[in-house]
Amino acid sequence: MQDFGMSMLWFWLCYILVTIVGIVHTIFNIYVLRMKPMDKNGMGEGYEKTKPWHPLYAIILFSFFGWLYIKGIPNPAITEALITGAIWAGMCIVFDVCVWVFIKHPWSLSFKEFYIAYQPWISLIYIAIFLGPVVGYLFCRGVLTP
Repeated sequence: MQDFGMSMLWFWLCYILVTIVGIVHTIFNIYVLRMKPMDKNGMGEGYEKTKPWHPLYAIILFSFFGWLYIKGIPNPAITEALITGAIWAGMCIVFDVCVWVFIKHPWSLSFKEFYIAYQPWISLIYIAIFLGPVVGYLFCRGVLTP
């Protein structure tokens, strides 16, 4: 990896942004669309209805932030994008299990809720995070155009 520090800056900014987008989407569903909020039985309809959107947030935002990283390094190669994607996805998997499963808070889930009941969305999210720098690389190289 050519610039681990910048890679981590873009990763964490994107992770925080994706999380904020998901929270705002949930709040919108609850207060504007009048969906049921979280209760003692679960995360609530407001959150549940956002799940299919989570991979979309991830692929768009992680591709953009992957592009920001890739365009900032000299002579990027596809291997750089693949390594960056693998590191980003791996970090996300470890961080997610710590923050959303092990640390108990109102939004925490059990391992089963996060990794089994959240299928196929969680797997698609991790694939999107892995592919984000690759898509960013393809945009930098002009293979993909907006």
